[in-house]
Amino acid sequence: MGHFILKSKYAQIIIVAAGTALAGEFKINPFDGDIFRIAMGSSAFLLFLLLMRRLPYISTGIATGIVVLLFRTGLDAAGGAELSFVQSLTSHFSAMVYYIVFAILMHLLKSRLDTFHPLVLGGVASLIDLVSNEMELLTRLIVLDSASFRLNEWTYLMVIAVIRTYFTTGVYSSISVSQLRIAQREQKQRIEQMLGFGSGLYGEVFYLKKSIGTLESVTLSSYDLYRNLKAGEEHQLYSRQVLDITQQIHEVKKDTQRILAGLVKLVEREVTGDMRLSGILSFTVKSNAKYAEMLGKSISFSTHIPQDSDYTTASYIPLLTLLNNLTANAVEVIKGIGSVSLDIYEKAGSTILTVTDSGGGIKERDRELLFEPGFTTKFDEEGIAATGIGLSHVRDIVDAFEGEITVHKASHTGGAMFQIILPTAKLRKEE
Repeated sequence: MGHFILKSKYAQIIIVAAGTALAGEFKINPFDGDIFRIAMGSSAFLLFLLLMRRLPYISTGIATGIVVLLFRTGLDAAGGAELSFVQSLTSHFSAMVYYIVFAILMHLLKSRLDTFHPLVLGGVASLIDLVSNEMELLTRLIVLDSASFRLNEWTYLMVIAVIRTYFTTGVYSSISVSQLRIAQREQKQRIEQMLGFGSGLYGEVFYLKKSIGTLESVTLSSYDLYRNLKAGEEHQLYSRQVLDITQQIHEVKKDTQRILAGLVKLVEREVTGDMRLSGILSFTVKSNAKYAEMLGKSISFSTHIPQDSDYTTASYIPLLTLLNNLTANAVEVIKGIGSVSLDIYEKAGSTILTVTDSGGGIKERDRELLFEPGFTTKFDEEGIAATGIGLSHVRDIVDAFEGEITVHKASHTGGAMFQIILPTAKLRKEE
């Protein structure tokens, strides 16, 4: 029910009208006495119009003017005023004119409101308020036959218009800035989610491409075997079985290619654009800090990248995949408390990425087998080994960039330091 009210245009108009009528009964006295009073109805009405741009301004102004007129007339009756109902209506009729004129003038500028600087918007709103006040006074002059204002009273009206409109536009600007910050924060979270999604998906796409190549090779070998078996009459039965296997492998390859095509399109749609290397480091640290927290570990992360090495790259997804794998491994090998350092710098036409941890390090005899598929030094609490494909995946990506990956003992932490050397020409995007 509440959702329907917020979505209904007519319900919103009623809320604006009622809110303005109530606010009009509150007045600010910045100085002693009743000479200089500022009614809040005009400020509330302006704020409503600025925040609720989808409302039809003219209809909203007419509805607000009528509600204000009836509300003030009802207050006169409830307060025991000596005026008759008609006299009370006549007395407050000019207030209705004010809101209608104000809404009409705002309607004329509605399409340009977003283009105004806040100070200009305040000045424009002050002018609209002043003109609306003049129309209110003119109406009062005609209806009630009251005397016109003197010069000092016109100055008084101008001061009031400036004060309340700049106050209102200031509140509106504060609300707009808060909404913009919320939107930016949500957008940043969506980008981080897409980057994490793209980084993981890139790894799957990479292996899927590799699998297609393997399937192609197996298909050719199997077909060659079929032809060789078919040449000998004593192997006819076996040749038919081999042909069936070849056909099945071929079907698996075709299905895999279709899946790959869909994943590639998904990656291109979800994650596009470029990223600076410092942004890659920042995202890697943020995601792995959460991972460390999830594992109940207290790990401090540090990054370093010289300003002249912080270039933009279009290959940020594979770089994120590399750093995420190595950093996640570092988090996993640290027992309870430790540190992880990520560094990127350029040297002799290469971009060097290092991930250093304070874990137990890697034994010399394990280093040669470290990047082989299936090899692992990590076991869970039940003694079950990890899959051992993470580092082989990292090596394959590095090879695709014609780079090099090595592992060393970290002299200052006692843990391991993984170093990746990639050709800068394959990464840097000219700006």
